[in-house]
Amino acid sequence: MDKIVLVSGTSNLKLAQRISENLDLPLVDPQLVRFANGEIFCEIASTVRGAHVFVIQSTSSPVNDTLMELLIMIDALKRASASSITAVMPHYGYSRQDRKATSRSPISAKLVADILTVAGAKRVMTMDLHAGQIQGFFDIPFDNIYASPVFFKYMSECLFTDKTVCISPDSGGVERVRHYAKKLNCDLGMIDKRRVAKNVAKAMNIVGDVQDKECIIIDDIVDTAGTLIEACRALKDKGAKKVYACATHPVLSSPALDRIESCAELDRLVVTDTIPLSARAQTISKIVVLSTAEIFADAIQRTFKNISLSPLFIESQK
Repeated sequence: MDKIVLVSGTSNLKLAQRISENLDLPLVDPQLVRFANGEIFCEIASTVRGAHVFVIQSTSSPVNDTLMELLIMIDALKRASASSITAVMPHYGYSRQDRKATSRSPISAKLVADILTVAGAKRVMTMDLHAGQIQGFFDIPFDNIYASPVFFKYMSECLFTDKTVCISPDSGGVERVRHYAKKLNCDLGMIDKRRVAKNVAKAMNIVGDVQDKECIIIDDIVDTAGTLIEACRALKDKGAKKVYACATHPVLSSPALDRIESCAELDRLVVTDTIPLSARAQTISKIVVLSTAEIFADAIQRTFKNISLSPLFIESQK
């Protein structure tokens, strides 16, 4: 059976449906149910014997539940004799725990890599991985594709002017932001920040000229939005005319929505659908969501047909 089968967990069903529409393929129901004690059960609704299965599941909130769903679906597919199983994880949970930050802390991103492999995944596909070195935690093929094509399109059509400056929220994101600045042919700036506690950062200094400029902060994740709000205020204090933000993964943990809604310095937040927005987040007019379905559909099609995925990377880095 040389065919693609798409299976989706519960974490991001709308994105999975858009991917299936792009590929003109139905979604197979994994029939996930929970027992009274919270255990997850799965029984794949139709035969997958010999098929190339792509399991679409963001390991987003509640992270542990969605990760366990993914592992159980992979195990069920393996035992149903799928030819290959690719875990399509638009957002890779635990990606911020990619190294030992203290003497007795875990490297949880590596642990997730190990359990995905043991469960039966033969390939992993994700978007805008927080730390690129996580790819090295896997002994199976790993594709880290980029959301930059959808951001480039939106920026060029809706945000870009001759006064645009692309801003990195910290030194670690400069390389990512440099690609955007080159593509848009605009200046680059950076915020020097100090992280004083987990999920708590303090903007200290602006590197670059932002006086009377329209700044676009570019990051991979917006979680509690503390860093983002500090950055917006620092830029406005230095004379920025407008401040926009683009972040691939809208984690938006509490109290992010309160901060975003009440922050007069932030003019617009642009995110993707790698993580679905809550009902309340959808009511905040300054939050704009872009779809990544076409990119994932292209990557899935290329993987199935054994066509190179390099154009998806090259376009992002030109």
